[in-house]
Amino acid sequence: MMNSSISESFKSNPVQLNRIVPLDFKAHAIKLPDSHTWTLSTDNPTAVDPLTFESVPVIDLDDPNVVSLTRHACEQWGMFQVTNHGIRSDLLIELEFQTRRLFSLPLDQKLHAVRSPEDFSGYGLPRISTFFPKLMWSEGFSIMGSQVEHASKLWPNDHTKFCNVMEEYQREMKDLTERILGLMLRSLGLTREDVKWLKPKDGGSRHSQALLHLNSYPVCPDPSQAMGLAPHTDSSLLTLLYQSCTNGLQVHKENIGWAPVHPIAGALIVNVGDLMYILSNGRFKSPKHQVLVNKSCHRISIAYFYGPPVDVKISPSMKLIDHKHPPLYRPVTWKEYLDAKAMHFDKAFEFIRNDVRISNI
Repeated sequence: MMNSSISESFKSNPVQLNRIVPLDFKAHAIKLPDSHTWTLSTDNPTAVDPLTFESVPVIDLDDPNVVSLTRHACEQWGMFQVTNHGIRSDLLIELEFQTRRLFSLPLDQKLHAVRSPEDFSGYGLPRISTFFPKLMWSEGFSIMGSQVEHASKLWPNDHTKFCNVMEEYQREMKDLTERILGLMLRSLGLTREDVKWLKPKDGGSRHSQALLHLNSYPVCPDPSQAMGLAPHTDSSLLTLLYQSCTNGLQVHKENIGWAPVHPIAGALIVNVGDLMYILSNGRFKSPKHQVLVNKSCHRISIAYFYGPPVDVKISPSMKLIDHKHPPLYRPVTWKEYLDAKAMHFDKAFEFIRNDVRISNI
């Protein structure tokens, strides 16, 4: 994993230390500091409409129409929730417990596992914070592969259970993600043969890359002036998200604006990423989403980001290209796209368009 697209891109695009270390949220439980005070009417002009009740589709993975339902959800929203996904409820309960256990530690203890400016694993602020003038009311902990090194810094003598739960969850997520990715491909009329790196070998795609990211949104003294996670899209092929039973996640949909993604007990959220948008030649949406905070509940979520092997270039599938639908984007590896996004953020697509030739991305 040391040569992963994510790790290599982080080394190429280090983050300033003041955009890594989170606030001591417990020490600022009474008053929101200026560093975290957003003017949401200007910083986030498309704030959620409280009268909006429409939300993302909920798909039962045992539904006989699951393929067509998946396509509709990906085309219309780029996000949906899944039930009957096969992940044990006791694992999800333990996952949330261990995540809350981590973020309940005192800040000075969490900082023992703070990530470096050039690293991707460990404790710190959301990486996208570098693109915004104000800081977000959240903290995170990133895991790629084994997390023993960082977990042992948090709990020198008591990290085994945490590690076992995270490792089991990553294994389960890999299998589920590839199952859902297969549904997406079938909904586009594609097979694993058309996406050669996904062709089963010894039971599955062995070289895909993934990152597990734990998110914490502490209770906030003034939610109307704070932002948990600013609007962004995911760079992955797709992301699977577990969220605690607290509202906060919102997705932006054309002609609707910001719509809440209401928690459903036991369900998981599927989010189409930028690379899947490229592979589908723009047919599937990679939606902007954001997280608001509240003053009564500590919200947590766990995101599993799934991407292609390190040397694979993602491009619009040939079966989705014709004279009416030319390829929108040139082939790009996950690292190349991460580098473009690290430089240009939400303008990254403009720099990999098929008619653009830029040598320094």
